[in-house]
Amino acid sequence: MSEQDPLGTRAGSEGPPARSGRVPPQLPPPASDAGPVPAGPGHPDPAGPWPDRMLPLLRTPTADRRPAPEGPGAGGAAEPGPVLDLALLVGELLLASGEAAEDVEAAMLAVARAYRVHPCDPQVTFTRVAVSYQPGPPEPPLTAECWVRRPAGDYARLAAVFRLVTVIAAGGVAVHDAHARLMAVHRGGRRYPGWLFLLCCGLLAGVATLLVGGRTDARAWLVFASAVVAALAGDRLSALVARHDLPPFYRFAVAATPAAVIGILLSFNGLHLRGSVVITGGLFALLPGWPMVAAAQDGLAGFYLTAAARLLEALYLMAGVVIGVMTVLYVGVNNGADLAAQDVPPVAVNPPLQLVAAVLLTLTFAVLLNTEPATLPAVLLNSAAGWTTYGVLANAGVEPILATGLAAGLVGLSGQFMARYRGGPVLPHVTAALGPLLPGSVLYFGMLAFVRGRPEVGLSGIGRAAAMAMALAVGVSLGRELARLFLPGPRAVPPTRRPGGRHRR
Repeated sequence: MSEQDPLGTRAGSEGPPARSGRVPPQLPPPASDAGPVPAGPGHPDPAGPWPDRMLPLLRTPTADRRPAPEGPGAGGAAEPGPVLDLALLVGELLLASGEAAEDVEAAMLAVARAYRVHPCDPQVTFTRVAVSYQPGPPEPPLTAECWVRRPAGDYARLAAVFRLVTVIAAGGVAVHDAHARLMAVHRGGRRYPGWLFLLCCGLLAGVATLLVGGRTDARAWLVFASAVVAALAGDRLSALVARHDLPPFYRFAVAATPAAVIGILLSFNGLHLRGSVVITGGLFALLPGWPMVAAAQDGLAGFYLTAAARLLEALYLMAGVVIGVMTVLYVGVNNGADLAAQDVPPVAVNPPLQLVAAVLLTLTFAVLLNTEPATLPAVLLNSAAGWTTYGVLANAGVEPILATGLAAGLVGLSGQFMARYRGGPVLPHVTAALGPLLPGSVLYFGMLAFVRGRPEVGLSGIGRAAAMAMALAVGVSLGRELARLFLPGPRAVPPTRRPGGRHRR
């Protein structure tokens, strides 16, 4: 899927425009405080990582937020216009790269406080980023905003912006230098060649057949090859539809049909090939995984408008996939296709093979999300831990929805630990690792029940798929909050202030 340029048009309600061409003065790093700074609401621990410091501020009313502390020799506040523009660009790039709304606002607030522009209010919705500054009653407020079209996962850019915000929050870069570095991040290309993205798109569907089927005989490899061909054909058809500027709904519907067609054809032979596994593998390649998880995270964080918009987008994309698959299934089932020789396969058909398949599926998913190569080993380790936890719990008789939530909680907690150890964002360590836990097979059997005239079974299956997706998001969010409570944060940049008491929520 092509990604639109995330940089939109900025508008300022009062005062100078966001891109005014002014060069801000060089700022010295914030000086150390005269004494320890007490941690608490509105004034978090100044020695912790900037996400831990900014999230309590975001959850504190603006009037109760204390200004960033300054020492006796600290320079004055920077010119507000360039700082607001810088914070806006940071939020724009993070939202366009797939970051959750609360974390985008936290990064924008960290930038504003680093240059002592206070009070400052960032606001993020699904496609809008805004930041406001109120200098005082006699002066008019400054507001800048922009629009982000079609946010897409780009975790290499997300990590680059995160690291730059860390430097900015420590007072290590001037405003115009930070702006130049952000523009360089925006202009930077993807970390992998185009042919590798295409190959991973096919391999994701193929590996999903091994994860679901759990077999390595000759028939399984034929099913694997069929799923790869179907995914590649779907990707090319989707690109063809995109050239005509049709909405993503139609692109997903068209991309889902090759897997369904090949699955139907495989069922009309005497080799007893499992066409249902091919279709399920295609669903894994098309399910909007990270939008669903991001939507639930935003809702749990209180960003209900953004969560509703993201959830509606995910539902529309999933509806396109469902319509594309069900149209073909309806034709096939009414012509004698056997697409359900067995029920939903158990988790531990072949545990060693399925564990390898889960790790390989995560690898292809991570590449498609443009995850940095240095992050891939941690992501694969997190995926193996999550899938193993889910398999052990499910085969011990735990309800699959609960097992999914517990496995996702472990993935979220370990992802937080890995991100803090590396000094980077959390999403690259978590999103791809959740790929094997997506409810592809449950969704497929729900659709199959619909076309077979059993709507109550179909509704139950689709409802279970939605519940498992929610369990993924809740588990990741819970892991994040536990990490903020109990995991120490690294100090990627030596702090210039004396640390106070550690904040606990």
